Amino acid sequence: MSKIRITKRFSFETAHALYGYDGKCRNVHGHSYKLSVTVIGNPITDTSNVKWGMVIDFGDLKKIVKEDIEDVFDHATIFNKNTPHLELARELETRGHDVILVDYQPTSENMVIDFAERIKKRLPDTIELHSLKLQETETAYAEWYASDNQ
Repeated sequence: MSKIRITKRFSFETAHALYGYDGKCRNVHGHSYKLSVTVIGNPITDTSNVKWGMVIDFGDLKKIVKEDIEDVFDHATIFNKNTPHLELARELETRGHDVILVDYQPTSENMVIDFAERIKKRLPDTIELHSLKLQETETAYAEWYASDNQ
């Protein structure tokens, strides 16, 4: 049976600030992120299975990404938990804003690593995460490949 890759694309709005950075991105700003999630597996061959012919139902993949990434990061502001922006983060929270404090610098590179770990934990055993592409702007993106991380 042939291995097949399928991809679903998602989008969400997130703000961040890069602590210690020497450019404009040290300031709080936002992006319209686009996340492409590619998984690999064999299509289901059991003709009695309602998902016959699918590697994974796109709806099932959507549910995973929605719950673990979109619902968490959409319209939130991400800061490194050791940032001097902590006071700002707390103030935003008291005003009802969604703030996420992470153990990493919230760059696209580190976010895509975080997203890969979140998605891998939720996939069925028969499906592997192949790659992620996190597009921060129209011309800039970070990619994660399972083959590079074994």
